[in-house]
Amino acid sequence: MANFEKKQLSAGLYFVATPIGTARDITLRGLDILASADAIAAEDTRTAKRLMEIHGIPLGDRPVISYHDHNGGQVRPRLIRLLKEGKSLVYVSEAGTPLVADPGYALGRAAIDAGIQVIGAPGPSAVVAALTVAGLPTDRFFFAGFAPNAKGARRRFFEEFAEVPGTLVFYESPKRIHAMLGDLVQTLGGERQAAVCRELTKRFEEISRGTLDELVVSFTDRNVKGEIVVLVDRARVSAVSEQTMEDALSEALKTMRIKDAATAVAEALGIQRRKVYQAALAMEKDKE
Repeated sequence: MANFEKKQLSAGLYFVATPIGTARDITLRGLDILASADAIAAEDTRTAKRLMEIHGIPLGDRPVISYHDHNGGQVRPRLIRLLKEGKSLVYVSEAGTPLVADPGYALGRAAIDAGIQVIGAPGPSAVVAALTVAGLPTDRFFFAGFAPNAKGARRRFFEEFAEVPGTLVFYESPKRIHAMLGDLVQTLGGERQAAVCRELTKRFEEISRGTLDELVVSFTDRNVKGEIVVLVDRARVSAVSEQTMEDALSEALKTMRIKDAATAVAEALGIQRRKVYQAALAMEKDKE
């Protein structure tokens, strides 16, 4: 059990990061705020109460208010009223840092717009934890969150980040991980280095590293569980010349549709499908 201090908090909205797995990852300051706030808002009230119970923090008669994606519009005015009354309110997401792939953003924005003080108590984050162990460059990174469920929308989503000069970070469901990796190969190229980080900080933590091509094979027919973070290295300069790409495209377009030809050439030459597809469109336009 960690030590905490019950303190007199100034009025305001406190965002406290909570553990993504191991309960002891919470900071002492985070525990102090949970012990001292006039009211608590939580994405999952059961998880919040359990965390406080683990660390011996008495709830007393303080309210624990459910606040999530589905009820935010109805609950937010109540929380803002509490803050305007001079109360200290702490918000905790189900796990990790509030506002990162989390419904807390609208609450924070509403508090700022109302002139209310917003205070952050940093701590656990699946994004940073994954970057720490993935073995990919951390000088620059881009957090993209969850990709769309539909295949076409998901591929378009990934294509938006093809040229980002940094490590890409995504969240994904274990049910969709293999399909996601396949779409990353199609849109970003199978040669990119990547890592699949599963169950971070938990008992069955697993880090799978390799190229996207290798990871697709590794996760074929695997029944995985738990929270997943996928990281993909930035694009590297291709040694394939424009002429080589165009020659391969010309040959492929004799027997394939534009999309299929772009996919085939991108895979064969190890370059980004988006680049090949745009070149194919330009070549077809020149023929008109």
